[in-house]
This record gives sequence, structure tokens and C-alpha cells, in this order.
Amino acid sequence: MAPIYARITGTGSALPERVLTNADLEQFVDTSDEWIQTRTGIRQRHVAVEGQTTGDLAFLAAQRALEAAGVKASELDLIVLGTTTPDIIFPSTACLVQHRLGANGCAAFDVNAACSGFVYALGIADKFIRSGQSKKVLVIGAETLTRMVDWSERETCVLFGDGAGAVVLEASSEPGIYATCLHADGGYKELLWNPVGVSVGFKDEPNHGVRINMSGREVFKVAVKTLDSLVEETLRAGGMEASQLDWLIPHQANLRIIEATAKRLNMPMEQVIVTVDKHANTSSGSVPLALDYAVRSGKVQRGQNLLLEAFGGGFTWASALLRF
Repeated sequence: MAPIYARITGTGSALPERVLTNADLEQFVDTSDEWIQTRTGIRQRHVAVEGQTTGDLAFLAAQRALEAAGVKASELDLIVLGTTTPDIIFPSTACLVQHRLGANGCAAFDVNAACSGFVYALGIADKFIRSGQSKKVLVIGAETLTRMVDWSERETCVLFGDGAGAVVLEASSEPGIYATCLHADGGYKELLWNPVGVSVGFKDEPNHGVRINMSGREVFKVAVKTLDSLVEETLRAGGMEASQLDWLIPHQANLRIIEATAKRLNMPMEQVIVTVDKHANTSSGSVPLALDYAVRSGKVQRGQNLLLEAFGGGFTWASALLRF
């Protein structure tokens, strides 16, 4: 029996219209454009306006991915949405998006793996298709992280932005996703976390104490080391050499981390998709946003080999090796 592959047939993305540049931040945060760019590579970020939700961005990205794939929402067997900033506690944002799309009846659920959320969701969708349980799956990564940013904390507020990206996966006899690798280590919780929630309770503080806590230097060290080993594992699992890669599409958190991963692969930065300068860190939205940009700009072509990778709070880290 011929193997079944999960193949990306369409991509889409959505960004809020409001753009907040580093120069804008200088007006109310003790920071500078030079400081931000030197340490992160970020020049600007998109910020959701009042009333604009994660689901709104996910819906727009999903529509564009479905249109690109030539797939009707009613044909979907499954929707998996990676997010750490859902619209409401329940129903899941995936269910809310499903109804807006008109895909009622198929399975739909959220995945919370912080910045690795989209790649986790992609790995799950791949398994559903390989098992024969699903033939057409919508995978989304969407966030409105600026809703939990403390704009007085200059070390973290400059890092994040809002946005969403999506792909349509279809069962195919042609190679698509070769391998996905998913990992986590909760022992690093307090290096990158949000300390409040439904079960532990909220705080009597502005925004109920919902804020991002991060130890930047420690996160950087673990991320570089972890992604280094992840790259080797993924290539081995997919039976591929680094020299066979056409593009690296990494999580867009920090240009220095991206450059370190590219160096490990001996890949010139010309073969690395970089959008962190325009989008900042959009968590689960990061990788699919970069992928859609790469496809629609004409950089990524059919038949090319791509390595997607991400690292996020948890810690979580994940990758996907695929032929586009």
C-alpha cells in the first residue's frame, strides 16, 4: 500500500492594520530603535485594535488559505488551531472559527504550546492524515499577544506582535510532510510564563495580572542549544541532509537565534525566511505568517524542501520537514 502524505495545498495570513514602530514605542517606553534592533532585529509590529480578536485574525487567514488551496470549508475533516491567547476560555477558538467558515460538523480544537503551537498543530494534523482519518485539514496559528503585554516593561513589551497564519493540508500520494518532531520540558516554566489563570486565579492588578514574564538571556541560551539538536533530529527522521534544504522557516522571535540556527545548518541567510523585522514575535502565528509571506512573495516554490522550527514557553520546541 502506497504511503499517504500530508501536503500543503494553500497558505494564508492576516495582520492587524495598526502598525507600531520602534519610533512609536520611544514615545512612551524607555527604549530606542537602536536598542531594539540590535538585540532582536525587530523594527515594527502589528497590534490588534480594540474588539479585534485572535479568532478574527484566524478566520481571515483561514479564508485566504482555503481560497489558495481551492478547498471549500464544508470539505474540511478537521481544524487544529495553535494559540495561547484564545478568544474565550470555551468554546475553543477553533470551534468559533469553524462556525464562521461554515465548516460545522468536523472536529475542531485548540493546541496551546506557546510559540510552538502552529508546528505542534501541524504535527497533529499530519498524523490524522497519515492514519487515513482525515483527508483535508485546516491548520492555524493565531495570537493577540499584545493583550498580555505590560507596556511599561521595556525588556518584553518591544518583542511581541499580533497576527495569524494558516495552511490547508490534503492527503496525497506525492511527498509532503516527511517528519515532525515535538518536544517539551516543563522544568523551564519560570523562564518564560504567564503566572495567572482560571485555576490558580487572577491578581488584583491592572489587566488582572495577565502579563508575560521572561528571563531573556536564559531563554536565548536554551533556545539556541535546543534548536541545534532539533535540527539534527528532524533531518535524521526525514532521511535528508542539510545540503538538500532549500529554505529554513524559523520561529520569528529573535534575529540572533535565527542566525545561530542557520549557521548550524551551514545555510546562508539568503535561504532563511526572516519576517521578525516586520512582525516581531507573534508566537503561534509566527511560522505560518513567515511561510505565507515566503510563498506569496515567490521565494518558496513547489517541489522545494523546507524546514520549519519553533521554540516557546513551556518550554516547547517543534519542527517539520516537508516538501512544499
